[in-house]
Amino acid sequence: MPRRNIRVGIIDYAASNLRSVEKAFAYLGASTFVSSCREELDNADALIFPGQGSNDAAMQALKKASLVEPIVNFVKNERPFLGICMGLQLLMENSEEGSEPCLGLFDGSVKRLSGKMKIPHIGWNQVLRKKKHQVFDDLPDKPYFYFVHSYYADPVDKNLVLATTDYGKTFCSAIATGNLIAVQFHPEKSGEIGLNLYRNFLEFARERS
Repeated sequence: MPRRNIRVGIIDYAASNLRSVEKAFAYLGASTFVSSCREELDNADALIFPGQGSNDAAMQALKKASLVEPIVNFVKNERPFLGICMGLQLLMENSEEGSEPCLGLFDGSVKRLSGKMKIPHIGWNQVLRKKKHQVFDDLPDKPYFYFVHSYYADPVDKNLVLATTDYGKTFCSAIATGNLIAVQFHPEKSGEIGLNLYRNFLEFARERS
């Protein structure tokens, strides 16, 4: 039986890496679309929440486009969802980066990286898996991904933590629960290993949509 091609919606809230994420999924043969329309995004089989930028600007853009409720409902309805960078951080309740409340899907806050390391954290770093998950299938045991960030998500429930990374301190670099996965690093900037993670997510989404 041929594998069903799913429609992957990419949330458009003026984040700077939208098109690189779209190109990565298109390269893998996925049927993708970028949209800020809640009705279009709700009709997607899987939703991608990418982004670079700041907490307050991102949340204000989501509110202006009336996307807060659709995103929250998409996750709560256990539909396939992948968050990238800000798409992980904004799942928390609040952020040290600004005063705007985050989406509040998970108890926890977004904290600034601290210590003697240079901030922002830019470049390749190792991701240490805390538990098994399909998105890491056939990847190296301790893969390297590309990071660009000054803040990290700190969920209250540590059972959410899929992977950690060390940069002056150990921080959460991926979470997973149900049909949701979210990562702090940028697979679309991580070469073949990033494409493999996206490929695994597509298979994960096909099985659940």
